[in-house]
Amino acid sequence: MLSSITIAKADTRLVKLKARRKLWLDVHLYLGLIAGAVLTVVGLTGSFAVFFVELQEILNPELALVSTPVEDRKKLHSLDEMVDAAESVKPLGSRFFKLYYPRKPDIAYKFLYFIRDDKQAKNGDGYYIFVDPYTAKVNGTQLYYLKDRYWGRPIVGFIMQLHWCLLQGRTGADINGILAAISIISVLTGLILWWPLTGKFKQALTFKRNASAVRFNFDLHKTFGFYSAIVLLPVLFSGVYFNLPEHVNVLVKLFSPANRPTAFNTIPAEVRSKPPHAGQQALSLSIVEAIVQERYPAGRLWMLDGPKSPEGVYKIMKKDVTELSRFIGYRDVAVDQYSGEILKVYDSGGGSAGDVLLDWQWPLHSGHAFGWPGRILVLLSGLACPVLFVTGVIRWRQKCRARRSADKLDRRRTDR
Repeated sequence: MLSSITIAKADTRLVKLKARRKLWLDVHLYLGLIAGAVLTVVGLTGSFAVFFVELQEILNPELALVSTPVEDRKKLHSLDEMVDAAESVKPLGSRFFKLYYPRKPDIAYKFLYFIRDDKQAKNGDGYYIFVDPYTAKVNGTQLYYLKDRYWGRPIVGFIMQLHWCLLQGRTGADINGILAAISIISVLTGLILWWPLTGKFKQALTFKRNASAVRFNFDLHKTFGFYSAIVLLPVLFSGVYFNLPEHVNVLVKLFSPANRPTAFNTIPAEVRSKPPHAGQQALSLSIVEAIVQERYPAGRLWMLDGPKSPEGVYKIMKKDVTELSRFIGYRDVAVDQYSGEILKVYDSGGGSAGDVLLDWQWPLHSGHAFGWPGRILVLLSGLACPVLFVTGVIRWRQKCRARRSADKLDRRRTDR
């Protein structure tokens, strides 16, 4: 008797769980249909974006790689000499914006210049100038940013913009952020649906042998969904943060203080250079670099951001600062452009819990937090997006056909 009651209760619970599962299935379906197509594009472009630096070098070796023979690479020229070389070929009306340090000895220094001249039709366009550090000679110049259009950009820049804003500017970035948030819910509901009600987890994590095409598609969707969710969830959350940082900050501050200024800048806008003395000029890049290297030698030079106004500051960014973290060891240093005084230092992973969470977002999104394995996992998660969308649509169409067939059969039985 007891056994019968227990079985009855179990059957009742299973019926309730299946009814609840039907609700989650509908939510998962419609969210997937709404966000899936865009997530496919964003996922594929994100897979390429993981290696955008390497892609630039592969696609433009004549610009990005140094031509100086290895035996002649005795000593780097000073940064000021490289700046002089870049200044000699810079586009008319352009000004220095940023320097990207090479990641390897055989890579050129990359200077970014923007045209800042209202009288020019190309005002706002950005150019990369590649300089061989061993000869202080320019490898070439590349138009990279076009202010008013996306077509005509180098393929890597085009992919990056398609990934970030769907080629729709700020509006596209907002839409992308919203769809990333929807995709998080879709992934979570997919995990709810994946959870085996009967407790057969091995079956839920593998493909059925000798299965039909319908069953293979189902297994492909659920297994890809489960394994990719481990990486997709943090990548999607970081995508929401980069596109909708103010909204994420509001959410984070509900649980912990967060002082990180923005998603892409760790130095507050209030940090400014002091007014110069009469005739005092801005320090050269070589001097600023030497000041930071002497004070903070750990890590690898990554970027040098130039002042954008007479009150602006130099910002030198370093990565792989293992004394901070093996995973998110980033240090940004703000330097007064006239006196060389270090005005602000931001060490990733050293603030509140909220700041640490936000500091993790770029390393997680790019996969750099875990080196090559992390980058490959992010690459695979991006490739999983079209697989999940296509198999999900196929599964939906299969169910629609099965439902129509069942309805036809019911009508025939009724007619009899």
